Amino acid sequence: MNYKSKMKLNDDEINPNILVKIHTAHAAFVYRTGFYCCCQSVYVGQAGKEGNALKAYIEPAELKKLVDHPVDSIWIIDVRSEKAYLNGHIPTAQSFPAGTIAQRIDEIPRDHYLIIYCTVGGNAQIVSKKLKKAGYKRYINWGGISRWEGERETE
Repeated sequence: MNYKSKMKLNDDEINPNILVKIHTAHAAFVYRTGFYCCCQSVYVGQAGKEGNALKAYIEPAELKKLVDHPVDSIWIIDVRSEKAYLNGHIPTAQSFPAGTIAQRIDEIPRDHYLIIYCTVGGNAQIVSKKLKKAGYKRYINWGGISRWEGERETE
């Protein structure tokens, strides 16, 4: 079947021109945002030089245990927008929107372990690179909040 032929879905004909428009819009969305809906980033689990210990929390159930029993030396950092954070975040997470990291980097202790998450992992990776460049070594890209299985906290 070529892309110009009509297809059937549940006995309804689908105009191939509509599919091309949907595909084009989807491709544009992926290109502009850098992520694909319903998928996690390939960066999940990437850690700094001293961040491998944080891989123990890469599974949502393990992170939930950390949230239930916080450790002072481990910070969970939400790098989504402030609005997204306020609409629901992982409990105990601190908000450091990706666009503010450069200005706020001194607020993040270098001796702490950092679990960084965003929507799907792409912005967490960008922030990870900024932290690495600033000399941080104890961090991990946890991926996106859609992986979180617990309740979300709102403020």
